Amino acid sequence: MALDFIQLFDLTEGFDFEAKKAAGRDGQGQLPNEFFPTYSGMANTEGGVVLLGLEQTKNREFSVSGIQNPPKVIKELWDGLNNKEKVSGNILTDHDVRVIVLEGKQVIQVNIPRATRFQMPVYLGKNPLLGTYRRRGEGDYRCDEETVKRMMADQVENARDTKLLENFNFSDLHLPTLQAYRTAFKVVKPDHPWADLLNEEFLRSIGGWTMNRETKREGLTLAGLLMFGKFRSIMDAVPNYILDYQERPTDASRDDDRRWIDRVTTDGSWSGNLYDFYRTVMQRLARDLKVPFKLKGTIRIDDTPIHEAIREALVNMIIHADFTGRVSVYVVKRQDMFGFRNPGLMRVPLHLAIRGGNSDCRNRNIQKMFQLVGLAEQAGSGLPKVYGNWNKQHWRRPELLEQLDPDQTILRLRMVSLLPDETLTELDKRFGNRFRELHETARLALATVAIEGSVTHARLKEMCAEHPKDLSAALAHLVDDGFLVSRGATRGTIYYFPDKIPDVTADGLASMAPATTQQTTPSSQHLPDSSQHLDSDSQHLKDLQKDWPNLLELARPVRDKGKTPRNVVEETILKLCGGRFLPVRNLAELLNRDSNALLNHYLKNMVERGVLELRFEDKTHPQQAYRTKAAPAS
Repeated sequence: MALDFIQLFDLTEGFDFEAKKAAGRDGQGQLPNEFFPTYSGMANTEGGVVLLGLEQTKNREFSVSGIQNPPKVIKELWDGLNNKEKVSGNILTDHDVRVIVLEGKQVIQVNIPRATRFQMPVYLGKNPLLGTYRRRGEGDYRCDEETVKRMMADQVENARDTKLLENFNFSDLHLPTLQAYRTAFKVVKPDHPWADLLNEEFLRSIGGWTMNRETKREGLTLAGLLMFGKFRSIMDAVPNYILDYQERPTDASRDDDRRWIDRVTTDGSWSGNLYDFYRTVMQRLARDLKVPFKLKGTIRIDDTPIHEAIREALVNMIIHADFTGRVSVYVVKRQDMFGFRNPGLMRVPLHLAIRGGNSDCRNRNIQKMFQLVGLAEQAGSGLPKVYGNWNKQHWRRPELLEQLDPDQTILRLRMVSLLPDETLTELDKRFGNRFRELHETARLALATVAIEGSVTHARLKEMCAEHPKDLSAALAHLVDDGFLVSRGATRGTIYYFPDKIPDVTADGLASMAPATTQQTTPSSQHLPDSSQHLDSDSQHLKDLQKDWPNLLELARPVRDKGKTPRNVVEETILKLCGGRFLPVRNLAELLNRDSNALLNHYLKNMVERGVLELRFEDKTHPQQAYRTKAAPAS
């Protein structure tokens, strides 16, 4: 089939995309060795498209070289994918590989799907710990050992929470929590035969107690401990375990986002288990909603679509969480938004999870425990309920996304319409008549940036019925006409206002919480310590906003190019950090590079060589930043 450049632009916008010349020494075509790290990386992330016979120039434009002998290259492709010495497995079908025509030349298109959890990790060679890749930005990066082991655990474990915990028993349970659960169970199922069982048999029946039939040893399951345990005992079993709920002011400026109005976290002042966290947090989430809602104990009465959506989102976060991960379970409430984050990625692709009917949660026993007391729907229906109920209110479509390193899943529920009057007024002031003259799709894109801080092709596609090609064209025109600027490439391209740096942070919830368990503040008593830098950070942010156009110009030698010589990248970093401290995320945004690659390949080395200095002595400080080290006075 013939593929024009408009379609190619849409392809690069909507998917993870890679172009490889694949000409070979004789010019007839040869499968390049670098195809296989890309195959592994795309399969272990979100899939993507590779075009062989196409190369990307330094200016990020495409040049078609074509493949002279496509059958030869395709044979090399299949031979490599089916060679266990080369790659762990072939997840492609005949339909994933085809020859297309671009500018009259033959190009091979390879569609690489996302691997299922039973196929992950897809790796090169014989050792998954050394040959597993993921896609970040436009590159393929080897996974660390922890990430690979997490993939391997998901591959073989249908449920994480059924594990028998050796040497854990009833002394590790918070009995008032268990009693509260049993009371709720009896209210929902008054005639159920389990209602009057002794605690051990009741726990066994609901999946909280088990026995190894080979060794005859018995005790608590991970589900039983997490749901009803004491905080210290839970920490002994799951060292990274942290739960965090924060209520935050809607109108806080970015530098004030660390402040909170109300907070519940695992600080030792309460049981710290999941069931008590759910009960406490659900009441706080429901508080102040301007819709009728009543509780009889912990059981819902006169449920509303909004409460049902929030409840399903909260339960969904818990049952999908990977409690061995490095990210806290985090819930945020603002007047205009609810946010939910859990450690670990979804086990099924996001679009299938939203569609429903494909339940594959990590914690199936915990899911069943919630269902038994009427706090969760049947498997696979939770997210569709959330999306459907939010749509009934004519609010913005929920945002479900995944982030890597550390792995996390984020759900945002905004109580804002698609085009609020106040947002339209703001855009009128910003752009004048130019805004009102735009096409509806373009206005929607700008409104999304005003409300959410940035927009992507995928996010815009969620909210309107335009063809993906038209969305790509609309976003490109907004950039050409100066309404927006873009950062990134392919699926990861984001668009935002030129004078407003988007809030792109590791936690994905607009800087409203630390990303990892190591960074999470355990209790409110530490707030003064974490607040002492607010004034200086506020001034730094204002200066950064003011200097941003100049910084973009300084970054141009790297930003507008693909592969760049190392010395050019380092020289540009030194210019950007001259006289100011810049965090990794700002440097990555300016240079249009992956933050992890920038940190590991450049910044650490430049600090060791003494050409950059750190803002904080603690190298793992969550607010770490880098500045060019001044030359000693002569």
